[in-house]
Amino acid sequence: MEKKRNTVEFCVYGDRALFSDPVTRVGGEKSSYYVPTYEALKGVLSSVYWKPTIIWIIDAVRVMNRVQTGSEGIRTKSYNGGNDLSIYTYLKDVRYQVRAHFEWNLNRPELAGDRDENKHHNIARRMIDRGGRRDIFLGARECQAYVEPCVFGEGEGAYDDIDEFALGYMFHGFTYADEAVRQAEKGRMSLRFHHVVMKNGIIEFPHPEAIAEQDRRILHEMPIKPFGTELDNFTGLAEFTEKEAEL
Repeated sequence: MEKKRNTVEFCVYGDRALFSDPVTRVGGEKSSYYVPTYEALKGVLSSVYWKPTIIWIIDAVRVMNRVQTGSEGIRTKSYNGGNDLSIYTYLKDVRYQVRAHFEWNLNRPELAGDRDENKHHNIARRMIDRGGRRDIFLGARECQAYVEPCVFGEGEGAYDDIDEFALGYMFHGFTYADEAVRQAEKGRMSLRFHHVVMKNGIIEFPHPEAIAEQDRRILHEMPIKPFGTELDNFTGLAEFTEKEAEL
């Protein structure tokens, strides 16, 4: 597994997690995959440090704790009024090591001046040291989690001795319009799936653009939110310069 120059490594853990399988959500109940999805880990890293200048790419996850599940009765709102009792199946006592790197978002030419690799890499590592900029969740709002730095591969994992564990066809992630590379996905929101295999406790994720066409689906049209000084909403250049200098 290649380690990029701007790679970050961290551990994320919590009392429970819910990486819901979309197939189980149709009836209002949720059941977690046994391992985190690419999109969930990207969301964790985006909570640690996010800027529209960069796109986080999750390279691998290492499952440290034994997979355990537990079901809870959740009172949810009914479409017909009142409440329903739904069963949510969570993962319990989870801990993962994650390796990731970032790439430039070439759909943001207005932020080209913010493409300073050392700056973003150093800030991201400092934010990992501090536990992130925003609250961390593992798949759902009720699954609070915590982040700390680690060396990927260090320590003993629950599945280190299992050569291969096939986990089936799983949701990989979303491709939002402002991150789209393929022409067919420009101006649209799409999603990706892939076959997941864990080897000695480690899942290596394919790059989003390495996923074949038959494993991608376009959902709907999606406009790209522009950023820039003339819009007074985010410059990516000057707005956070003073704050970043303090970090």
